[in-house]
Amino acid sequence: MPKREKEKTEKQENKSVSKKATGARPKFNKDKFRKFMLGSKEKQGFLKLFCIYGLLICIGFIYLNPILHMISRSFMTLDDLLDSSINWIPSSFNLDNYAQAARSMDFWKSLGLSIIIAGVPTICNLVSCAVIGYGLARFEFPGRNVVIGIIVFTFILPSQVTMIPTYVLYSNMGILSTLWAFVLPSLLGMGINAPIFILIFWQFFRQVPKVLIEAAQIDGAGYLKSFFRISLPSAAPAIITVSLFSFVWYWNESYLTSMYVAGVNVKSGWTSLVIQLDSFASNYSKYAQTASSGAVTLNESINMAGTMLSILPLLLMYFVLQRYFVESIDRTGITGE
Repeated sequence: MPKREKEKTEKQENKSVSKKATGARPKFNKDKFRKFMLGSKEKQGFLKLFCIYGLLICIGFIYLNPILHMISRSFMTLDDLLDSSINWIPSSFNLDNYAQAARSMDFWKSLGLSIIIAGVPTICNLVSCAVIGYGLARFEFPGRNVVIGIIVFTFILPSQVTMIPTYVLYSNMGILSTLWAFVLPSLLGMGINAPIFILIFWQFFRQVPKVLIEAAQIDGAGYLKSFFRISLPSAAPAIITVSLFSFVWYWNESYLTSMYVAGVNVKSGWTSLVIQLDSFASNYSKYAQTASSGAVTLNESINMAGTMLSILPLLLMYFVLQRYFVESIDRTGITGE
């Protein structure tokens, strides 16, 4: 028996050697090819990954192309703009465009006021929306579904419909051309896009296990203590999400800021980078008229530099906080008991 097995193994080895010598190719494995293209339970297929990454690259190009074009144009000189052979990479990086745009926008003062205008209402939004969302999630009372429906309706309703009545109301209250025009509605849960923040907190507090609240109440904790000690610390993902969205929306809001805070008829000292960007041409012409400015004629590069200065703080903020923002989005999907 051992001799026969040795003979069989020798014959098989001779056949394999003869196949290699003759250059015979291995047979095509259809199952492996199908698993490679379509995937399996353990691994995604090539076609699915190709479609996903191709779609993400296309979407990313749509968003990044205008920003990259703006950055490239902001560093160009006037000669580069007139030269048709220069499209993306300027011949020399002209930082003077940013210096002139910053001086005409009064950058540092406008930046500080923008942080106040966007930051203070954001903090008020956090407090009011968290309390309202917690009340809707934890307390059963008649008409709760009606209140939630009204909140959803106010989010769907365009702000242009209520703009004139709101302006008249603020004028009668005497809070026009002051920061109270943004702070007071935020304290009452009616800030910019506040309904969606209430719904975020409402949905998150519904996922907090009721066992924790009941255990705290058995230990003697009241409603406020259980809210501040148990529910609110576990709502860190919702807090980060609401903070970022609220800050960005207040930062980018130019029309309501110029109407309610900066003032239309009565000008106040409040302004923001976005408002300065809206009136960039007139501000730059005033800046260019000063003898010591040394400003050149307004061109596309200076316009692009001013636009970059207005969005640069938001880009830096997102670059620093993107990891926490993504984690908060992931954790808001965790369901409780």
